[in-house]
This record gives sequence, C-alpha cells and structure tokens, in this order.
Amino acid sequence: MKKFPRTEKTRIRRLPKRGSYDRDTIYALIDEALICHVGFIVDAEPHVIPTAIARLNNDIYLHGSRLSRMLKHLAEGKDACIVVTHLDGLVLARSGFHHSMNYRSVVIYGNGVPVTGRDKREILDLFVERLVPGRTTDIRAINRKELNATTVVKFELDQVSAKIRCGPPVDDAEDYDLPIWAGELPFTLQAGKPRNDPAMRQKLPVPSYLTRYKRK
Repeated sequence: MKKFPRTEKTRIRRLPKRGSYDRDTIYALIDEALICHVGFIVDAEPHVIPTAIARLNNDIYLHGSRLSRMLKHLAEGKDACIVVTHLDGLVLARSGFHHSMNYRSVVIYGNGVPVTGRDKREILDLFVERLVPGRTTDIRAINRKELNATTVVKFELDQVSAKIRCGPPVDDAEDYDLPIWAGELPFTLQAGKPRNDPAMRQKLPVPSYLTRYKRK
C-alpha cells in the first residue's frame, strides 16, 4: 500500500491538513533523522529517552546496552511511542499568538521484538552506515563480546503518521497592514570540520566521506 492506514492512535486531530500517511514521506523523514525520542511506561511511571534510530524496509530499529532499562522493557514487547522531529525554521508572525515553527515529524506506535543472530550484526552495521555512509569499510568488525553487550529491538511500521508545517506565517487579516517584519528564519543541520582524535598513533588523512559529509 502507498499509505499507512489511519487509526484512532494515528489520526491527526489538530490541524489534520498537516497530516500525512504517505509511506515514502514517512520513510524519508525517518531516514533523515539521527535521533528519535522513545516514550514508554515502567511501573506506572512515564519515561522519554532519546536514542539513535535506523530503518530497513518497513521496520525501524533501536539499540543500546543490554543493561538499558528501556531496551529490556521494549524487548519484552511492551507498548512504545517513538517520535522523530526535524526543526526547519522559526515562523515569525505579526503577533506573538501566530508565531510558529516549520517542522516535519513522525509518530510511531508499536511493540518491539528482539533481534538476534546474524540479523543483529547486520543491523548494528546499518546504524554505523546511517550515521556516516562508508564508515563500516574502515572500522574493525564488531566482536562477540560487543554483540553480547548490545540489545537490538525491531518495530514494524504500522501505526504511524507524519505531521508537517511549512511556509510563511498566517496572520489575522487586519494585521497584514501593520508595519512589522514577518517571515521565516530557516534552520539547517550542518557538519563542522573533522577533528583528529589526539590519541591517534598514526598520521592519517581525514576520510573523504567525512570531508564531503552532508545530511539530507
């Protein structure tokens, strides 16, 4: 299907015209993200934790220490809400009430399952490649001890929706005549100049995939 189904959980209620259930749109927003925020409840207490996210086909993956309370909880199949947000700029209106932000966000509801065996190794390599494409060809392969120390949890994308705001401010009709500057202040995510690890024992050039590094 081209679109994800609308459900009671995923239906956009506030400003529904900003909502999207299009798979390609949602996939692109997830793939652009470096981090997500994971909401879950343990012992009747809510928690929200930032962590890395990776997607492969129609599944997303989270990973971390096997001692992580969050990952232990998610690996048991408990409910989770996972959010990705991109801030694209500030929207400056002619009144404080109509100030806003341009953003693109995805909200995912689901239940995770643990990833094991060869799939686990492949997904951990995927995380590295998502952060820095080309990096896995340079680094030492993950070893058994590191694999055992890491938990990977998979969520199938099913209950998911996106919400997007873009464009200039929307003011009250009578405010457009006011002598007040209004418009947008765009934001972008940019990489800085790579810095060598001072503990490096060899004199090595910065890899080309870093000197050319750009986020989508």
